[in-house]
Parts: sequence; structure tokens; C-alpha cells
Amino acid sequence: MEIKRVGSQPSVKGPSDWFTGTARIDPLLQAPDPALVQGASVTFEPGARTAWHTHPLGQTLIVMAGCGWAQRWGGPIEEIRPGDVVWFSPGEKHWHGATPTTAMTHSAIQENKDGKVLDWVEYVSDKQYHK
Repeated sequence: MEIKRVGSQPSVKGPSDWFTGTARIDPLLQAPDPALVQGASVTFEPGARTAWHTHPLGQTLIVMAGCGWAQRWGGPIEEIRPGDVVWFSPGEKHWHGATPTTAMTHSAIQENKDGKVLDWVEYVSDKQYHK
């Protein structure tokens, strides 16, 4: 058994290569080999969002606080709220983040495939975000 005590894993600012706006990433879990799962809590300030991206084995989001948006490529922007669970299929191009006026926190859980958990594509434009 291993216990990671609160505060033992430092928060990091969401890199500008991955996010528009201000986001904070708090590590939650990185299972040791041979397990594949990893997860983090991500807090998005109002207007902040990920870039478009995909996950080779899919991704689960569990919304913890606030109000956010999520969108898969070609689909409508969907509002997500605390208690909502969002599943993105393997390879599904998508983004997620806060609304323009409300912060949002979610837990993100994904699995590693051949050393990779995601592929970043391109930024979500302001036009796409405000659609």
C-alpha cells in the first residue's frame, strides 16, 4: 500500500502549449507498471480551456466543481456540471474547460498506451469556443 499525503505532490500551472487561459493541474495518481491508469485534478479559471486533443485509450472526466464546457470534433458544445461524468472514446478529438464566466474543476482519468496518454492537436480558437 502507498499513501500520497495531501500536499505531497505539487500543483503545476497548465502549460501554454496545452491550455488557453489559466489552468492548474494537481496530480492524483500515476499507477506503477504494469498498471496503465493515471489521473489529475484540473482547475480552469473562467475562459480557460484545453487545446483540441485525443487519447489513445480514451478519457473519463468527473466534474467536481463549477460549470464547464466539453466538445467533441463535429459536435455541439455541451455544458458539464458537478457530478457529471464524461467519456471520450479512444482517438476522439475533443476539448474541455471552463465557461467564459465560471471556473470549473474536473478529475481526468486516462490510460497509457505505449508510453503515451494523449496527443495535442491545435488550439481551440476563440470563434470555436464562443460558438
